Amino acid sequence: MKAIRGSVVVTALVLAPALLLTAPSYAATPSGAGATATTASTVTAADDPADDPRSDDDLRVAVFRALADPDSGEAVYAAASKALDENTRESLIRFLDTEYRLAQAEDDRFAIFSILGDPDTGRGVHDAAEKALGDGTPEALRAFLETGLRLAQAEDDRFAIFRILADPKTSPAVWAAAQQALTDGTPEALRHFIEVGQYEANG
Repeated sequence: MKAIRGSVVVTALVLAPALLLTAPSYAATPSGAGATATTASTVTAADDPADDPRSDDDLRVAVFRALADPDSGEAVYAAASKALDENTRESLIRFLDTEYRLAQAEDDRFAIFSILGDPDTGRGVHDAAEKALGDGTPEALRAFLETGLRLAQAEDDRFAIFRILADPKTSPAVWAAAQQALTDGTPEALRHFIEVGQYEANG
């Protein structure tokens, strides 16, 4: 399955640019699963697929983009592949305007459960993940993965750094590196200290 998926994604990456050369400008969409799904849903589809303003090439390019998006999981892959296999305007429009959003939510829900199952997941991430699952909407799930996770992880990392600073066994070098990470304050700086910086300072 992975080999087949890989070949389809490669095909998507090869064909999409070529199709874009002849497709109208509104075929272009922002990158990212959330952006692509949102953009697809904002185009008002007609009751009759023949009246939909998007050309066949526009529709196929958008589906190929969904396949090539690194955020797309097994549910999106299956739904997109089915639409391409059917190869009708109806199936492509149905995927882009309805199924894509729901399939992405299924993949996002699986990703969040995986995060909750990680023994290294802290309280901040756990609470934010539970809140997203409690909301349950595709938008809430995607927002957690795109922004909420990063911020909640920073909260957990900051707490872990304060614990390191409070430990009397912490060496001066690690203490200084921890203070520097807190002074920087970005989620990236905090995560780098937890994953790398504290060990480098102790080295």
